[in-house]
Amino acid sequence: MSDLKRLYRELVSLEIELWNGIEGRLRAEYDLPLTSFEVLHLLLRRPGPRIQDIAEEFSITVGGTSKVVDRLETAGLCERRANPTDRRSSIVELTPEGRKLVDGALKVFEDELELRIGSVIPEQSVREVTAVLSALRAAGRALDAQRKAAGQTPAPGMRAPKQPGRPAS
Repeated sequence: MSDLKRLYRELVSLEIELWNGIEGRLRAEYDLPLTSFEVLHLLLRRPGPRIQDIAEEFSITVGGTSKVVDRLETAGLCERRANPTDRRSSIVELTPEGRKLVDGALKVFEDELELRIGSVIPEQSVREVTAVLSALRAAGRALDAQRKAAGQTPAPGMRAPKQPGRPAS
């Protein structure tokens, strides 16, 4: 069991260090928090998502997502438009200014990933680690769904602590 605890600590520590390192560069070079970059990057990759779609992508609440989008919209980086297929929701799109910003920030993001991961482990290892992490996440989601279906919920003290710099939930 101690190997599992060590793996857990390494994964959590790596996630925090990656987040802080990448966010540090994005803030220094673009005055852009990583949370905002992640939403802008999603809008670049998948044009026209609803707030609900963004929330699901990042496993955060609709309220938290709406706050992030509000800040980006106020900054002129994205805008909400009426959803042509559902009048009860809106879609979120990049503005030209948002597209320009995310294009530049994406280069910083990719450079930092290369420095922190790509230059350390070979491409084959990147693929292998990615596959393992995807399998672990899928198993965790399946376990959560199974527990939810059975009416089981984690004990109140079992929630993960909020990490600084992470998307609001």
